Amino acid sequence: MIKFALFARLEAKPGKEAEVQQFLEAGLAMARDEATTPIWFALRLSPTTFGVFDAFETEADRQAHLVGPQALMAKAPELFAKPPAIEQIDVLGLKNAAAAA
Repeated sequence: MIKFALFARLEAKPGKEAEVQQFLEAGLAMARDEATTPIWFALRLSPTTFGVFDAFETEADRQAHLVGPQALMAKAPELFAKPPAIEQIDVLGLKNAAAAA
């Protein structure tokens, strides 16, 4: 059962909004390759603010994701106005109608 998640808030540098969007869209392929990341979303919260939400079944999966491929952190100085704010959060409930279909 999905109980563990991460939310990363990303603020694009001025003029880098399109590059951040492309970077996150490309991140979908990486997320698909992670067997321990069953839920992953790239989000646009405002014209300059983006986010990534991903969820995991175990704390170990969440921690492995945090120390795994660091593509996000490698691109941070180039794309983001400040370091990504990454929050560890708990999932209290989940409905995933797409998975049931």
